[in-house]
Amino acid sequence: MARTYKALALLLSYPEEAYRSLYPTALEVIADEGMLPRGDKLKRLADELAREDILDLQARYVQLFDRSRHLSLHLYEHVHGESRDRGQAMVELSKLYATRGVVLSAHELPDHLPVFLEFLSLLEPREAAALLGEAVHVITALRDRLKKRRSPYAAIFAALIELADTNADPAALQALLAEPEDDPDDLAALDRAWAEEPVSFGPEQAGGCPQAREMLSRMGETAA
Repeated sequence: MARTYKALALLLSYPEEAYRSLYPTALEVIADEGMLPRGDKLKRLADELAREDILDLQARYVQLFDRSRHLSLHLYEHVHGESRDRGQAMVELSKLYATRGVVLSAHELPDHLPVFLEFLSLLEPREAAALLGEAVHVITALRDRLKKRRSPYAAIFAALIELADTNADPAALQALLAEPEDDPDDLAALDRAWAEEPVSFGPEQAGGCPQAREMLSRMGETAA
């Protein structure tokens, strides 16, 4: 088990007053486990989450992650958009979770990145790194977009890139970054963006985790 993933999941979750005291603890867990280099940028995020007005934090979180397809924390939105294929892909991911005894509640979606990180925290580090590596180009694109916005949340995605067992595929990353970014304040444009044809991971991106390889192969077939 790697508690670093669980700590990152907390930092990436919707800010809550009840979490205030846990943000510094998350940094301590990351430092103690030693899976990441010194996290000064993660400290900046944790400090903001622990000290700033909670309503301001929540508003910024919604503006970033809930009102922009290109910053969505739902991984399959970057693969299948809102097509029916996404539902089947989530069924398969839920089955993978179930092999480790993880059963989600009705309001939790398996492709939500904080949920995915919680699952990775249950795996051996090498297996978690392999599974994380299957989505590393999506994570890299999200990091780049957040850096462009000077968001402290970019530090989480930089940390995930460090933890993944492979680098982003250049062609897949370029395809994601080539998409025009949406304006979270332009609701009509957002509606059009959700309807666009999604980007596919492609089965050739699958790596060393058998369950992930099978899952991504099916994703590539349905997206073709």
